[in-house]
Amino acid sequence: MTHAIAKHRLGDITRFVSGGTPSKQDPRYWGGDTPWVSAKDLKSMHIGASIDTLSASGRDAASLVPRGTLLILVRGMTLFKSIPIGIASRELAINQDLKGLITNKNVSPEFLAYSLLTKESELLQMVEAAGHGTGRLDTDALKDVLVRVPSLPEQHQIASAIATWDASIQKTEQLIAAKERHYNHELSRLISRGQHPHTHVGNFAEEVSTRNRGGNEARVLSVTNSRGFVLPEDQFERRVASADLSNYKVVRRGQYAYNPSRINVGSIARLDGWNDGVLSPMYVVFRLDENKANSDYFLHWLNSHEARQRIKNSAQGSVRETVSFSEFAAITIPLPDKNTQTAIARYLNALREEINLLGQSVAALKAQKRGLMQKLLTGQWRLRVRHSEAITQPEEAHHG
Repeated sequence: MTHAIAKHRLGDITRFVSGGTPSKQDPRYWGGDTPWVSAKDLKSMHIGASIDTLSASGRDAASLVPRGTLLILVRGMTLFKSIPIGIASRELAINQDLKGLITNKNVSPEFLAYSLLTKESELLQMVEAAGHGTGRLDTDALKDVLVRVPSLPEQHQIASAIATWDASIQKTEQLIAAKERHYNHELSRLISRGQHPHTHVGNFAEEVSTRNRGGNEARVLSVTNSRGFVLPEDQFERRVASADLSNYKVVRRGQYAYNPSRINVGSIARLDGWNDGVLSPMYVVFRLDENKANSDYFLHWLNSHEARQRIKNSAQGSVRETVSFSEFAAITIPLPDKNTQTAIARYLNALREEINLLGQSVAALKAQKRGLMQKLLTGQWRLRVRHSEAITQPEEAHHG
């Protein structure tokens, strides 16, 4: 029979350690071998390196935590969206925006980290505004958080099971990063360094300024630099937009659009996810003459470093760093004959499709991990431990 799991206050099973920052004005403290971890370093579960490091003198002036210390962000803008958590994989220093939680001998740091991650929604509700848009996670409130703590062997088994998913996610993300590097290399080799004749964008693209006069289109879209065309996430923006759409610009599937004041940071995309939609009048909408330019080829060129640099150059000199269509049309692009464009586009499409499929695999692994964590860390599934060895098949928890 599986016994019920006791709950403990976080403050009763850990010792909280505060961080600090040696004087940035004293160069003797910085640039050594000791990691000095801040919010920008909490990107993975195990933390053993940092952007900023301390010298021997800096170590003496800093707040050091031992290997195995759980690191949690308690101050920063990030706290309004997520609660970054990690574990020190070596002795290191932390800054004042972090707390170090040193677990007692009956608690596994890995198990506790995963447990707190499942409580992220609860922790986010505890975040308060601390001025200048900074969030603050109150330490006393954090100490009162209740955590289920099974036996230490079961904790190790649970953490090990979840870590298996972490390892798969990490390997797949590393593979994606390698594929992205290969794609960018091929993109540069085939287009930017391909010794192709150059032509102005205006020779194969024309602006489209169709207005939604009849109010037939009601799907309000916007363009982001990371996800392309999206439905506006801001509820206020949607309410304002829906009031009067008659002057909004219509965009059709296969057409392009960009925000003139944000194109220099990549806010340009082709509409692929919907048949049509409307955009704020500030947007520029244009279409390609596909007898002259392959749309996939042009889309890949937009992803290139060369394209980003040419667009930025077009924005320079403007008071607001905007790019009108006439300025965009004046940009030159390497443009071989149509057959060569199509062949290059097909090859690069295949590379991107592979990356997209790997991205879907990561998303699936993360969903599986979330489900596994929910089952194991809430006690819904238990791992039976016999003579310090757990049976890997989970059993349903017994209640009552």
